[in-house]
Amino acid sequence: MSSMEKPDFRQDFAAKYGVAEKMSARVTRVLCENPSPYTYTGTGTYIVGNATDAAIIDPGPDMLSHGEALLKALGDKKLHSILVTHTHQDHSPLAGWLKEKTGATVYGYGAHGAGRRGGLVGEEVEAGADKQFSPDLKLRDGDTLSGEGWTITAVHTPGHTANHLCFLLKEENTLFVGDHIMGWATTVISPPDGDMKDYIESLRKVAALEPSSLAPTHGPWVDKPKPFIRGIIAHRKMREGQILDHLKGGSETIEELVSHMYKSVDKRLHPAAARSVLAHLIAMTDDGRVTCNGETTLSATYSAA
Repeated sequence: MSSMEKPDFRQDFAAKYGVAEKMSARVTRVLCENPSPYTYTGTGTYIVGNATDAAIIDPGPDMLSHGEALLKALGDKKLHSILVTHTHQDHSPLAGWLKEKTGATVYGYGAHGAGRRGGLVGEEVEAGADKQFSPDLKLRDGDTLSGEGWTITAVHTPGHTANHLCFLLKEENTLFVGDHIMGWATTVISPPDGDMKDYIESLRKVAALEPSSLAPTHGPWVDKPKPFIRGIIAHRKMREGQILDHLKGGSETIEELVSHMYKSVDKRLHPAAARSVLAHLIAMTDDGRVTCNGETTLSATYSAA
């Protein structure tokens, strides 16, 4: 993969916890103090609107300090919409508290649910699933919400989770991408809820929208979406190539593959890397490039077809 094809990840994001940061004419970001190897500096909650009314995107974890910071940032604005990109603990739990405080309607694709297959039965991933989340109203691909001076369209982007949504702000052509795309690192695709084939298709879907900028929930904004998304797809294809190269040398387990492919990566992230490798292997088994000695799980042994 050439340098032109690599996503331009930035890890120079300055954390300003609890501070209302003006990102554009209609968008303010408030950063939650929940940093981790998976959330980077923390959850960036977005307030979209003007002087009179607003929507919040990804309210964040169940942390009172963050909720109070959001209410302070809202000021006199009426909050009538709480939009959730997906049901992970660092994105959705505060929706219920904000609804109680403001009377706003909670929107999302639906409750947390597994994707098409297993492989991680009984295991929690990343910050864990928010299994308590239930939206007041469900959104589907193309559904639109609007307020005074702003219009938001839901875009269904399964891959990171089966219920992942992105939100396009029409007036600024900014796409709020949740964890579908992150400005600081690659997204974890973790079966059973994560699906690599769906993820790549969703990346192409987002690219076809031609947004002017991407607003991830974690890390910096992406100002040049086209080459960035192209780089992410190329990176995923490079990982597939690495997997095949290793398997052509003999059968291997996922643990062995991760030890080779991610030896320069923080070992705290190796469990997440293992899940992404599993997602690749499920897709590659489906299309006949890889075989497996049974079910496609974390403990199975894989071979090149």
